[in-house]
Amino acid sequence: MIKKIVLACSIMFAVGCTLSAQTVTTKPLTIGEVRTIKSKTLNEDRTLNIYLPQGFDKAKSYPVIYLLDGSINEDFIHVSGLVQFFNEMYSMPETIVVGIANVDRKRDFTFHTDIKDLQKDYPTTGHSDKFIAFLEKELKPYIESQFKTTDKYLFGQSLGGLLATEILLKKPEMFDNYFIISPSLWWDDESLLKQAGQLLAKSQDTKKFVYVSVGKGEHPVMVKDAEDWYDVLKKANKKNWTVEYKMMETDNHATILHRSLYEGLVKKFPYQEPK
Repeated sequence: MIKKIVLACSIMFAVGCTLSAQTVTTKPLTIGEVRTIKSKTLNEDRTLNIYLPQGFDKAKSYPVIYLLDGSINEDFIHVSGLVQFFNEMYSMPETIVVGIANVDRKRDFTFHTDIKDLQKDYPTTGHSDKFIAFLEKELKPYIESQFKTTDKYLFGQSLGGLLATEILLKKPEMFDNYFIISPSLWWDDESLLKQAGQLLAKSQDTKKFVYVSVGKGEHPVMVKDAEDWYDVLKKANKKNWTVEYKMMETDNHATILHRSLYEGLVKKFPYQEPK
């Protein structure tokens, strides 16, 4: 019996020595790149978080998602995960995500207002024209000089949804696909929404995908404005535009983005049974 105990202890000691002697190597888990570009338009440096598909090939062409609120501690990581999942499980092609990190989103995502209360509560606001110029004349040309690209997407929520709506109405050719989540169309007494029909009438009827959503648990004004915006889009009767709307029954302003983008991507890239 004593011999058996000694033998068992010897075996355990040997196994322990083997485990402790194992060499463990570590390396960073990389999903893309962080780049900083200097914007002459905004007169500041802007950080870009860029997700590259696994096996990225510089010789290939990729769609690009331009993600507002794209800081590491905002929406970049979970949106990149959605894109990877939809490429893996749905019909979405491999896609680059360009997360635009914020400096002052209230300044960048809102247009000028003369409403005194808004000027007082949000003193830096009203410079979306400069940010749109940055996107159009600096960021997009830079990305297209670095990567071969195909379709262009814009993802925006809340004030980012307001900006995405403004671009769709005033410079629709900038992007092919617009994902507009809980847009803050209440800004400036809904002036953008009031102009929407006239502005859409001037837009060319070129191929476009527009997805609008709002959470049932959000402020009633935000729900009403999103529904009205969808109605305006439908009445524009653009034959080459695919317009989708989703009321997120269980979501509020804080929870909506991830689940809503999932639903929008399902509409854009429906599941197909493997052959």
